[in-house]
Amino acid sequence: MTTIKGPAVFLAQFISDEAPFNSLDSICEWAKGLGFKGIQMPTLDNRFIDLQKAAESKTYADELKGKIASYGLEITELSTHLQGQLVAVHPAYDDLFDAFAPKEVHKNSKARTEWAVQQMKYAAKASHNLGLNAHATFSGSLLWQYFHPWPQRPAGLVEEGFAELAKRWTPILNEFDNCGVDVCYEIHPGEDLFDGETYEMFLAAVNNHPRACLLYDPSHFVLQQLDYIQYIDIYHERIKAFHVKDAEFNPTGKQGTFGGYQSWADRAGRYRSPGDGQVDFKTIFSKLAQYDFKGWAVMEWECCIKNQEDGAREGAEFIKKNIINVTDKAFDDFAASGSDAAFNKRILGL
Repeated sequence: MTTIKGPAVFLAQFISDEAPFNSLDSICEWAKGLGFKGIQMPTLDNRFIDLQKAAESKTYADELKGKIASYGLEITELSTHLQGQLVAVHPAYDDLFDAFAPKEVHKNSKARTEWAVQQMKYAAKASHNLGLNAHATFSGSLLWQYFHPWPQRPAGLVEEGFAELAKRWTPILNEFDNCGVDVCYEIHPGEDLFDGETYEMFLAAVNNHPRACLLYDPSHFVLQQLDYIQYIDIYHERIKAFHVKDAEFNPTGKQGTFGGYQSWADRAGRYRSPGDGQVDFKTIFSKLAQYDFKGWAVMEWECCIKNQEDGAREGAEFIKKNIINVTDKAFDDFAASGSDAAFNKRILGL
């Protein structure tokens, strides 16, 4: 078994135009001051990383890695959640998702998809240059709007959607394979990969590609009422990244999993800061340690109530308290009697 690395923090929800969240140096100093040991880095803001340059220049990647190390931190994974989303977008969402892409590809879904695919390939090479072995992203979606269909879905629609998703992702997965990096899909509402069944459908469509792995985030499963503990038992061999994000589900006579179009604060299912929700992290950390998870515990702050800086400070301590320093011996070794083949046969009466 391996002791999980951490605590680390996903920077996406913290980056802003205000200090200390507006430069790599200041955000690293902030993260280190809270006790974090790693940072998961989004890749669309050149103030923090130039993704193309990190892919094309090992020198730049080494300098970036060195700067972060000077603050006592490591990069846990790069994140392309927004670019991954744009690998597959249904036309119903074109206008909304254009905001994630450069202006020159707005109103041009084909060009936007090509840009996103190239971004993913840059991410594979950048991760390799930075010495990383896992990468965090979204799958995108062609089918989400049909998940609770009315009228009923045409026969074959889901199969066609996953075939197209696999067609777009297979070259990307191959590029990551060439770079020795796992693609960790965050299984998430709004994506075509939103639970175990959809992940398995995708896995079948990409011929069980060895790089089609998972980012485990239990908060999304609380909102879906999916057994997030059993999920680890089923998929632990594919779990290569881990978000520590809490959630709670409190259904009423007025709303349940769909939330009734309410704001996050007023939904039955809502995200909370680590330790403030209902997720059984004690069991999760035990399961991941048992299954020899070798990655990082990365705090992702999303809370509809608590201030983000308080959430980060408390989250660092929360992860520290939950990481299990795994044992290197059995608890009953003190009573070991020692044996050999002849001894074993004798006590069996053979």
